[in-house]
Amino acid sequence: MAMEIRLPVARKPLSESLGRETKKHLVVPGDTITTDTGFMRRGHGTYMGEEKLIASVAGSVERVNKLICVKALKTRYNGEVGDIVVGRITEVQQKRWKVETNSRLDSVLLLSSMNLPGGELRRRSAEDELAMRGFLQEGDLISAEVQAVFSDGAVSLHTRSLKYGKLGQGVLVQVSPSLVKRQKTHFHDLPCGASVILGNNGFIWIYPTPEHKEEEAGGFIANLEPVSLADREVISRLRNCIVLMVTQRMMLYDTSILYCYEASLPHQIKDILKPEIMEEIVMETRQRLLEQEG
Repeated sequence: MAMEIRLPVARKPLSESLGRETKKHLVVPGDTITTDTGFMRRGHGTYMGEEKLIASVAGSVERVNKLICVKALKTRYNGEVGDIVVGRITEVQQKRWKVETNSRLDSVLLLSSMNLPGGELRRRSAEDELAMRGFLQEGDLISAEVQAVFSDGAVSLHTRSLKYGKLGQGVLVQVSPSLVKRQKTHFHDLPCGASVILGNNGFIWIYPTPEHKEEEAGGFIANLEPVSLADREVISRLRNCIVLMVTQRMMLYDTSILYCYEASLPHQIKDILKPEIMEEIVMETRQRLLEQEG
């Protein structure tokens, strides 16, 4: 029986640039953030007590002018209009679908908030309502955009653009929403041969880059063709790189994922999550990101 034995190795010294990296102001519930009366505009995750601003959640302190808030390190997804999300259909109801999006309440996708197959523009009829399970059924994964946020925190979604809709073959990775960096676009075709959708809700979808975009399908035709071995290896490596970055609390965006992928190429896919190799890849990735930021 094969047995693997790993011995301790000497820790590599941190480079000077990594050592100078700015440290975040971390707090836990009950910590005093400031006693300065100039910072009297309190934001999320804070409350006033005895003329002091006190943290109510564990996280990093963020300051915008005179406003102070605490961004929780681990939290459920709080929807904002315009966010890109990846979700799973949990229930088909009358004229709507319930979608799991990692928030406190199930999100809602209305029948009127989606494109019909073929991209038809018309009123939704009783026939469309009867065919809802043919469009999307329980267990299907979709990409969508947040259309509205209700007073109780529930989220309403829409898939009116052809870039949204049902997702085909790929891998879903669930991370904390606080680790996904907000960007102008969350759909990325990486040069390594795979694509990622970085959902603001912490659901990340990795899939083989399609050779041609399905513009006429209206987002309902899932590609079920067999995925080649090379594509599966790229997807597996990307998945392990994202898990590695989440373990090290690194922000996820297209550049950081690509740098991590390139740093992992000398190693086998199954070895990426070993502690000593993980540390080596993270060090190289952080170094390249700092050099890029300049």
